[in-house]
Amino acid sequence: MSVMRYREALNLALREEMERDESVFLMGEDVGVFQGAFKVSEGLLEAFGEKRVRDTPISENTIVGMGVGAAMTGLRPVVEIMTVNFAFLALDQIINSAAHIHYMFGGQAKVPLVIRFPQGGGHQLGPTHSHTMEGMFLHVPGLLVAVPSTAPDARGLLKAAIRDDNPVIFIEHESLYGVRGEVPENGELLRFGEAAIRREGTDVTIIGISRMALTAENAAERLAADEEIEAEVIDPRTLRPLDLDTILASVRKTNRCVVVEEGWPHGGVGANLAALVQEQAFDYLDAPVQRVTGADVPMPYSKALEQAAIPHEEHVVKAALATFRDV
Repeated sequence: MSVMRYREALNLALREEMERDESVFLMGEDVGVFQGAFKVSEGLLEAFGEKRVRDTPISENTIVGMGVGAAMTGLRPVVEIMTVNFAFLALDQIINSAAHIHYMFGGQAKVPLVIRFPQGGGHQLGPTHSHTMEGMFLHVPGLLVAVPSTAPDARGLLKAAIRDDNPVIFIEHESLYGVRGEVPENGELLRFGEAAIRREGTDVTIIGISRMALTAENAAERLAADEEIEAEVIDPRTLRPLDLDTILASVRKTNRCVVVEEGWPHGGVGANLAALVQEQAFDYLDAPVQRVTGADVPMPYSKALEQAAIPHEEHVVKAALATFRDV
């Protein structure tokens, strides 16, 4: 095992896949000379040259469109978008092209494209740089969606994403880039659609999305210490495909469920998961599914207001306790 930061694990995955397969290349704004907005591509330009690490103009729709075309002709591009909000400028290429070409061409064309971007609040970057939008991409058939929360998962899922023949939306939370974790030496790929049980428990299931998986773990420790409640924490790791079997098995064991996400409450990941649990494990629930979300507002710039708009441990603890009061 090697201990490395989340961003270093991503860098390692890119380096390994580019060494393994010459068809893999990286492109995006400032990925080369500047080495990435969050230094994920550090050292790759020197290692692989301008042909495979390409700085692009500031035009997200063009960048993704080039990626789609390159993928259709047999390459495996990894496109980096500086932040999720800028990906909105490329929605035509992401949804109308990348997600649907395989279907529109009757399976004759593949789009093995990875689109990476950071998201999430906590850095006072304002409403056009800080939102959490996995729910938007989860909505689109034809896309795979990964939301790794740890360094080893970041490496294993990115390697799997690059090798997949489907377009993958690969979401990295800005607050995770500096978080350290133990990364296996063997470079093992992770399978999409396999959730991780971060903490075992018997009293309540807490599902945490992306960075909220770490918040859920911390909340579970507080519940155990302060309330003698043993929470089971599940990190889905990928949202398309979703490992619903692991989630349902946990809910059938604990009889209670809390879903934690940083995104907005309406039409988000939490709403989807809550509906699935209610539909398929209703008879096992001793209380309604509780949801913890970000505030239903554009992300504030003010530090105090921004923190008020983001879920914290105390919100998860309160939601978990509510599942016991509703019995």
